[in-house]
Amino acid sequence: MRAHRTALALAALAGLAVVALHPGVAPATTITIVNTDGTGEGFNDPTPRSPVAGNPGTTLGAQRLNVFNRAAQIWGSILPSSVQIFVQASFDPMTCSASSGVLGAAGANEVDANFPNAPFANTWYPIALANKLANVDRSPGSDDIQAQFNSELDDNASCLGGVGWYYGYDANEGAAVDLLPVLLHELGHGLGFQTFADLSNGTLLNGQADIFARNIYDRTLAKHWHQMTNAERLTSTTNTRNVIWDGPVTTAATGLALGPPAVIIVTAPVSIAGTYMAGTATFGPPISAARRSGPVVLVDDQVAPNINDGCTTIQNASALAGKIALIDRGNCTFVVKAQQAQAANAIGVIIVNNAAGSTPPGMSGSDPSITIPVLSVTQADGNLIKAHLAEGVQVLMTTDPTQLAGTDGQGHVLLYAPNPVAYGSSISHFDVSCTPNLLMEPSINHDLEAGDVDLTRYLFQDLGWFEGATDAVRGPAVTRLVGNAPNPFNPTTTIYFDLALAGDVDLTLYDLAGRRVKQLAHGPMNAGPHGLRWDGTDSRGRSVAAGVYVARLAAGGNVDARRLVLVK
Repeated sequence: MRAHRTALALAALAGLAVVALHPGVAPATTITIVNTDGTGEGFNDPTPRSPVAGNPGTTLGAQRLNVFNRAAQIWGSILPSSVQIFVQASFDPMTCSASSGVLGAAGANEVDANFPNAPFANTWYPIALANKLANVDRSPGSDDIQAQFNSELDDNASCLGGVGWYYGYDANEGAAVDLLPVLLHELGHGLGFQTFADLSNGTLLNGQADIFARNIYDRTLAKHWHQMTNAERLTSTTNTRNVIWDGPVTTAATGLALGPPAVIIVTAPVSIAGTYMAGTATFGPPISAARRSGPVVLVDDQVAPNINDGCTTIQNASALAGKIALIDRGNCTFVVKAQQAQAANAIGVIIVNNAAGSTPPGMSGSDPSITIPVLSVTQADGNLIKAHLAEGVQVLMTTDPTQLAGTDGQGHVLLYAPNPVAYGSSISHFDVSCTPNLLMEPSINHDLEAGDVDLTRYLFQDLGWFEGATDAVRGPAVTRLVGNAPNPFNPTTTIYFDLALAGDVDLTLYDLAGRRVKQLAHGPMNAGPHGLRWDGTDSRGRSVAAGVYVARLAAGGNVDARRLVLVK
């Protein structure tokens, strides 16, 4: 069939990435920003700024552009393509109020199908990926990704309370909005982390599936999205906790990024004893390090409209001391509720959702002074606990080591499928139950590690960004050192590699003089994708100097190498 393309009314982003590689290693992708801002605004804003956390820019516009470059540099160092990616980008005033605002809009600018080397016929690919697979620019003269971001966040007290963008590279944004992970997230959409199906009616774009949809699987219907009718796809869109990504590479890698889920175990009374799903907070200690057990007490602040929401000073503090506080969601932030419970000497907090749904809510916010763990439960589970408080409810706040948070129990990561549908968020994101939080969840969380792309790198391998076929039985077809992210880095980076077969592995770091710096792995490892973190220290635990280092992978008779750049 003749190749065909279609343009999309979407948006996206990126920057410039040029990374020196060891001879024989697939070249990094060059991602170039096409600056569409006018004189004196957006990327060209001359407002003086002091350099911040690795960002050397001395004007507001330069700092914005530097973060775009940094995000593209990270993705460019991971994804191999001989075809340059062009990103049309701008910073412009967009909708924003004291309580809500648009951060930006991003996505692929065009899709293509039935091009030379297309792995699947009659399947849409985002144009950047289509160009990579065809090894030629399929739409010369057109930008591949388009992005627009909100300049109103800067120096504007009426926009989100004046929190502003953070332009550093170190993830120390505090109360501000960290631009780097937002850009990595949105660039991820433009590179392929999105379906083009219409979530309002279940129809496919021009009646044809996209490569993302071919990897979406509904456990209830036992079908992939490209196999469904429009009505079935529409139903699947809101089939919470039953819609998974079943690409084999991502599935094999879930244990590299996800940990055990938080749970609440009710030990008494016997009538409601059992294990209940729990949502986690971005503040307070992780439940893995702060298990709590004890009786549950419903808070009472005696202030309407809900005396159990813990938004003001808790009046039954004497009953709450040394106990676990049960608090209704709503009327104030999660942080305020935790602050009030901690002030009343509670040892833990359980937030009850104020809306129906099968997934406990994640809880955002920041307050380093909160030292007690905070978990959430669904409205139904919370109401059940409330109904039995008179019998003396005893709980254990802990984790379930037999499971991976955000998966279906068989290693498949869940996709976000809330009911009702959240347009702009549903399906084209990982589920909010993933722990630790992932880059491609619907919201950018404060606990994301600087420059980390976690499972998204593996999902891109399922989409076809990397050479070598994969399947669920054989795993990766080749053994190779994929790369590291972030690169350049400070102080840590993750080195990604694939093993075609199980066997002995040696991953060692050298300086440019050939001296061994540190051995990260030496011994047997399973086949599949792997990721090992280097903290910038040598074999004696001493911090190494800034400079270029070489990671050398030896496995199965193959040797591969890639350069890493440490900056300080």
